[in-house]
Amino acid sequence: MTSRHSDAAPERAAERPGQALVRVAGALTAGEVAAFLERHPEFFAEHPDLLDSLSAASPEHEDGVVNLHRYLVERLRQQLADARRAHDSLIAIGRANLTIQARVHRAVLALLSARSFEHLIETVATDLAVILDLDAVALGVEQGKEELPRVRLDGLVQLKPGTVDELIGRGRTVTLADRTNGQGALFGAAASLISSQALIRLQVSRKTPPALLALGSRRAKQFHEGQRTELLTFLARALERSIRAWLNLPE
Repeated sequence: MTSRHSDAAPERAAERPGQALVRVAGALTAGEVAAFLERHPEFFAEHPDLLDSLSAASPEHEDGVVNLHRYLVERLRQQLADARRAHDSLIAIGRANLTIQARVHRAVLALLSARSFEHLIETVATDLAVILDLDAVALGVEQGKEELPRVRLDGLVQLKPGTVDELIGRGRTVTLADRTNGQGALFGAAASLISSQALIRLQVSRKTPPALLALGSRRAKQFHEGQRTELLTFLARALERSIRAWLNLPE
């Protein structure tokens, strides 16, 4: 008998804590059960079948004990709903990015297809707004000592010296603004329609004055701080190179 008792003790010692609790749960108080679960948070993960045995009655409390089954189900439902919303948001953002990327690519191809410098400026002032689904596009150039070549410059907006730094910020390449009134100096009569805008610095050549590309939309959140600007700067760099090529300017 003694040997059997000594053999059984190691077996009990080897049992997992959860098994011991299940065996004597009827003799434990609610506080002891709670303390045990705090020490062993993995308990229900190791015994998922116990969750099915919990009461699923409608009251949230029964005899002062929280309906754990109901709580866990509701929590899982909330987590699933959150996951679905995050998934849908990511898909929407991905589709929007692909649409913007396709539009910018079309805009760059339109710039490269210009047959003259005048045609390039006309493309910027008219075609880009349609291609990019915007309400106004402007190309602003500060008045400087260096005169631009004598060509037709319809579509260019002449700006006072210092305007580019004032609008974009000294040392910055792009500035985005939502829920803003459009700049009258850039968008002219269309300024009253503009609710968000993107201003991109143009560094055409060391021989040309500061310039910028202005994009305006009536949609308040079309451009906003925190938005990625790689595609906008890519469009601006393509425009810079096109202007340099047509005017035979150095970098």
